[in-house]
Amino acid sequence: MTILLLGSGGREHALAWKIVQSNRCSKLFVAPGNAGTATIAINLEINPTDFDAVKKVVVEENVDMVVVGPEDPLVKGIYDFFKQDELLQNIPVIGPSKVGAQLEGSKEFAKKFLVKHNIPTAAYDSFTAESVEKGCDFLETLNPPFVLKADGLAAGKGVLIIEDLEEAKIELRNMLVNQKFGQASSKVVIEEFLDGIELSCFVLTDGKNYKILPTAKDYKRIGEGDTGLNTGGMGAVSPVPFADAVLMEKIENRIVKPTIDGLQKDGIEYKGFVFIGLINVKGEPMVIEYNVRMGDPETEVVMPRIKSDIVALFQSVANQTLNEAILEIDPRSATTIMMVSGGYPEEYEKEKIITGLDSIEGSIAFHAGTKILNGNVVTNGGRVIAMTSYGDTFQEAIKKSYQNIAKLNFDKMYYRKDIGFDL
Repeated sequence: MTILLLGSGGREHALAWKIVQSNRCSKLFVAPGNAGTATIAINLEINPTDFDAVKKVVVEENVDMVVVGPEDPLVKGIYDFFKQDELLQNIPVIGPSKVGAQLEGSKEFAKKFLVKHNIPTAAYDSFTAESVEKGCDFLETLNPPFVLKADGLAAGKGVLIIEDLEEAKIELRNMLVNQKFGQASSKVVIEEFLDGIELSCFVLTDGKNYKILPTAKDYKRIGEGDTGLNTGGMGAVSPVPFADAVLMEKIENRIVKPTIDGLQKDGIEYKGFVFIGLINVKGEPMVIEYNVRMGDPETEVVMPRIKSDIVALFQSVANQTLNEAILEIDPRSATTIMMVSGGYPEEYEKEKIITGLDSIEGSIAFHAGTKILNGNVVTNGGRVIAMTSYGDTFQEAIKKSYQNIAKLNFDKMYYRKDIGFDL
């Protein structure tokens, strides 16, 4: 098969790394890809949301399957674009329909879905600029801290957690009236704060059947001890040590099954990944949010732990025969540590030369924000490289990642030295 993978981050490098291991894949294109995907696939200078450009490549290169990495093309309806085009309608797209992608594209849509299908989640209400004062009144009914979520996509930065009531009211007005997050915050969801420890549950579904992939936990804050600004993710661990059989059974029965059943009941076409952001509140799992693709950096620890042929799994998703597929998981732990540009998640410089990549032993360097410039691998984003390692324990895997990080260098390189500290 000729496969086209859309995206350019660490998630896509990890997916590409897994796809090319399959004997069912004869050629892999990645659009636009990065310096890491360039070593194992053919990068194409295409924007994943330029559907006409995607179509041109699919037709010219006889692409047999499209795997969508990021959320943007899904929320913009790439699945439907293929389905409605005579030349493309028989080519499977791994990712949900535009309506299904609303689980991530709209916080309000997701909350309504959760409530409708009796899936445990925090109490909430949603507000617009017109009802901003009602929103301020609603804040007064809650106990601090207060959680404000921009309804639309805000690149993972649209959630504020605020201790002070007056400050929360100011920020609510900022989001709704002053459009702090642009169009994404034209509607804001306010919800009660849930106190517990977070984890991510990844599910692959063909719309009827599902497979639960390895669990992972990521670390969002820039600073050690989970302090400072939110980032796209500074590292991840899989499996999650506290996700024991009892908790996993609750997650499957109370959250995963009702989610897949709910999609069917609502007539929502969904063939792809469901990433369920969970919080474990005193042993009871509750949903914080849905994403409609794999997480990053979680993909960099989940993909290495899947022993099965990922392309075969994708084919069974396309054919709705996922119930017949076998999912084999590597029992070892996998961890990843993200090296980022100095200044990230705020202002940072690009095009810094990265050295030491060829001296890595016993780890996998997944490229996140890199490109090739004048024959050198250089930085091209805030999150630059995710160093993934295996170990019999997560502590052993983390140690290996740090040993290999010591061999890498680029100007103002930063990484957290405490990933896994809370486990």
